[in-house]
Amino acid sequence: MTRIAVLQMTAGIDPAANAQVLVGAIGGAASGGAQMVFTPEMSGLIDRDRARATPHIVSEEASPVLAAVREAAAGAGIWVALGSLAVAREDGRWANRSLVIDPNGQIAARYDKIHMFDVDLATGESWRESNAYAAGDRVVTVEGTPLGRLGLTVCYDLRFPALFEALGQARCDAIAIPAAFTRPTGAAHWHVLQRARAIEASAFVIAAAQVGKHADGRETYGHSLVIDPWGDVLLDMGGEAAELAFAELDPARLTEVRAQLPSLANRRAIHT
Repeated sequence: MTRIAVLQMTAGIDPAANAQVLVGAIGGAASGGAQMVFTPEMSGLIDRDRARATPHIVSEEASPVLAAVREAAAGAGIWVALGSLAVAREDGRWANRSLVIDPNGQIAARYDKIHMFDVDLATGESWRESNAYAAGDRVVTVEGTPLGRLGLTVCYDLRFPALFEALGQARCDAIAIPAAFTRPTGAAHWHVLQRARAIEASAFVIAAAQVGKHADGRETYGHSLVIDPWGDVLLDMGGEAAELAFAELDPARLTEVRAQLPSLANRRAIHT
């Protein structure tokens, strides 16, 4: 069995405070026997006021949040799937970047969110992620984690099955889907889409999520999930508490499910 930890948090507009939460969770995960800890999208900063956020969005090399996480990972000797940080690119645009940190504190993989959240909801909420963020353009997996090959995605990517087909074809053993889902879209689609992605990729899904009322005024859905390749929910952290939780993942379940339903092997090209 592989023991993992999942952090459900309510990140705010102060990166130092968010870093303190992350460091505490990394230590708590290691103390609880986890081999890897997963954190939500925008773990270092949630602030829809882009003018106020701008001074805090810096390069990887200058990020105090990333430095603190890397130091904590090395100190605890644990893998960290840092859901995402807002980072400044060399071209001046921002990236919504997921990072995997190994137990030596080294960056094992980077993934820039491909699908930008540009929507107008019936509640009146309007989001234009692409106004500030540049979309990523490649599928990213990382080998050698405690879960085997890990595929990386971020939040809104959940709605685009082609990405998960690619991760399934890459034979990912697990897929991280860190998120800061809105309450309306979460209540409607979160659980069903997460289960569908686990089933179609024949992989574990770990979805660490933001939860509750944030300092910038937004509200997020929570319900961090761990789902097995059959679509069974192993962990649901609910929509209220910001906390750390644990789950046990059985690698043999991958072999069992893929033997029963070899959908990845049976896939055929579709021509239109």
